[in-house]
Amino acid sequence: MHFFEHYYENIIRYDLLNKFAYKNIQQLPKLKKIVLSFKCRNSDSNQLISSLVTLELITSQKPIIIKSKISNIAFKIRKGNPVGCKLVLRKTSMYIFFARFLLQLLPNYKILKNISSQNFKSIKKSFSFEINKILFFPELENQYQFFNRLGNLQIIIVTNSKTYKELIFLLKSFKFFLNSKYNSIGRV
Repeated sequence: MHFFEHYYENIIRYDLLNKFAYKNIQQLPKLKKIVLSFKCRNSDSNQLISSLVTLELITSQKPIIIKSKISNIAFKIRKGNPVGCKLVLRKTSMYIFFARFLLQLLPNYKILKNISSQNFKSIKKSFSFEINKILFFPELENQYQFFNRLGNLQIIIVTNSKTYKELIFLLKSFKFFLNSKYNSIGRV
């Protein structure tokens, strides 16, 4: 059991029970999965390969290639062409990545500037944001020439929360950085 999972089970669950009224313990919000994805604007195979390698280096899991479902003449994309890659983290690997992201990368002031407030999007059950420069990961710093042309890394944190207040409380309980736009309880 990862220490973040242990922290959720022993501390955050009790805080949620004290803060919100639940009829059943199964209603408690928790992290379901984290989705990491890159989008490639054109069908450049070098960019696609480097994004695949990036996701594999960051998480130690093999990502999948996203293919287009329809053709688009304006973007010069045919049906079935690769348009990006994604990786879904669940259970222990999700907690390992989340802890590493919160404890090693987020306290770095440089990355805080690259996570802009307009890149945050939130729905009731998920919270997504983009990182403009992903070279702050230690695995990628030394190989600048391979990873310098990558696009934005989109990170989606999926929970089973019922309300926006529960989602924000859960993320703040994990000490996730939320700017002043999300500190208010009301919906943005």
